Amino acid sequence: MRLWARIVILVSMKWPRDYGLSMRIWLTMGLLLLVYLAFLAVLRTLGVGLWWLVLISVGFAFVQYFFSDRLVLMSTGARVVDRDEYPELYRTVEKLSTEAGIPMPRVAVMPSPIPNAFATGRSPKHAVVAVTDSIYRLLSPRELEAVLAHELSHVKNRDILTMTIASFVAMIASLIMHNAIFLSLGDRRDGSPWMIAWIAAIVVWVVSNLLLMSLSRYREFAADRGSALITRDPESLISALLKINGRISAAPAERQQKVESANAFFILPVRGSALAELFATHPPLERRIEALERIRMELGQGRVIA
Repeated sequence: MRLWARIVILVSMKWPRDYGLSMRIWLTMGLLLLVYLAFLAVLRTLGVGLWWLVLISVGFAFVQYFFSDRLVLMSTGARVVDRDEYPELYRTVEKLSTEAGIPMPRVAVMPSPIPNAFATGRSPKHAVVAVTDSIYRLLSPRELEAVLAHELSHVKNRDILTMTIASFVAMIASLIMHNAIFLSLGDRRDGSPWMIAWIAAIVVWVVSNLLLMSLSRYREFAADRGSALITRDPESLISALLKINGRISAAPAERQQKVESANAFFILPVRGSALAELFATHPPLERRIEALERIRMELGQGRVIA
């Protein structure tokens, strides 16, 4: 496609916004910031040395951010493929990337009998969009396109960057939880500041993880919305989610466990939990479908708010 034609598409294409969803995302980020600032203030008041904790956390964040694509690909067994291996997949991702206004990401395929998809990478220029090899046998071309548009929306929204920043002080809290007792026993001075810091770290870790999971669920709603607006076809995403969920539910537990480590990245998680609504990285499927149905009605009536 010629450059001028791409410019016309990107200028003419609107990215309507759900202001209620955007407000919830920013409110959650604000609450995380307040929790983190309060926690750091408590540690500072207790005289706990933070430099080594911050240094280690920065190191973890650096690895998580700059090597997230390689780490995820290695952990899932996904392999980057070229255009000749999967020409149809490549063309679809290329077309959707142009429509979303982002660079063409790398494309990967993950061997798994459980159909799913995910995206990773620190920025649109360093992104990877992956699908399992079994997804072709389950979804129609339109459904697969909707799933890929969902993943490209994560890339466009820079969700890896968002979650890395949001989880930074949670990593500090986790380090204190795992090391405070040892440090207090090894410190010849009064170890009570470390014990108080440990208790504070538990509270902060629990609260921050609840907020992080909430933020993750909002990002899924935003990616669903992005898919519907890129493809103008929310019904195909609804159909794809229902098919994927049905196949996951029917899969043996041992197969689910093999890919459970990638739950946070998948378009649908493979296992639930006792406190799924509270601690889940994804919103319930029923709520996602309800939100997509509302978008379908808005698109049909021309009432999507810009």
